[in-house]
Amino acid sequence: MPEGGSRYMRLIVFFDLPVTRKSDRKEATRFRKFLLDDGYVMLQFSVYMRICRGQDMVDTHMQKLEKNLPSQGSVRALQVTDQQYARMKFLVGKKTVHDKPMEQCRLLEF
Repeated sequence: MPEGGSRYMRLIVFFDLPVTRKSDRKEATRFRKFLLDDGYVMLQFSVYMRICRGQDMVDTHMQKLEKNLPSQGSVRALQVTDQQYARMKFLVGKKTVHDKPMEQCRLLEF
């Protein structure tokens, strides 16, 4: 467990946004750019994840997310522990550096 007793968490954002009109595409692009600028990495199309150290950091990034939501579409957020995330099964594809538990790799802290 990290110093101070805090736990690493993963905040996963899933979204399905309309892109039929130019204004829709612009808003979808703005939302994806916000996610990247806030430290999320793309796991799959429309699925982004960031590592948080402790519940306070999760709460902070949830507030940021809520302030930057698009006006239409569907956006969901899921919070899981690093241990739960590590139990994810890969059915096709290979793990990336972002898929390793924090105890096994030293990623930059967000």
